[in-house]
Amino acid sequence: MEENLDRYQLAGLDAKERGFSRPLVFERVGEDYRAVLRYETVLIKTEASQTQDESLRILVQTLQAQGYRQLRTQMSFRNNRYLGSQELWIEYPDPEIEPERTELGHQGVVAKFLNWIRPRNQ
Repeated sequence: MEENLDRYQLAGLDAKERGFSRPLVFERVGEDYRAVLRYETVLIKTEASQTQDESLRILVQTLQAQGYRQLRTQMSFRNNRYLGSQELWIEYPDPEIEPERTELGHQGVVAKFLNWIRPRNQ
């Protein structure tokens, strides 16, 4: 890891809905960048991207696809300068999840019941 690259703190809920907070670093890959996250026994490295911001976006999308939620980042180093808690947290909206389809379809039990008891116009 090169010291002059940005570093972030990444926090959120993992796929098992446990809170976590881990450092997020970048690596140079030729002229490009790769985001790197170590969490428990998992090491996630993104594909190389032209910017650190793009690598960060890809990492967030990768984690969200694996069930991570409520993700947010805070920059802790920029240009080899420690920022502490000066920077604001950036939150990444969770992707919308399609409601599970039940035997009753998308409406669910309550909606089906209400439709059943409502008077029908003849």
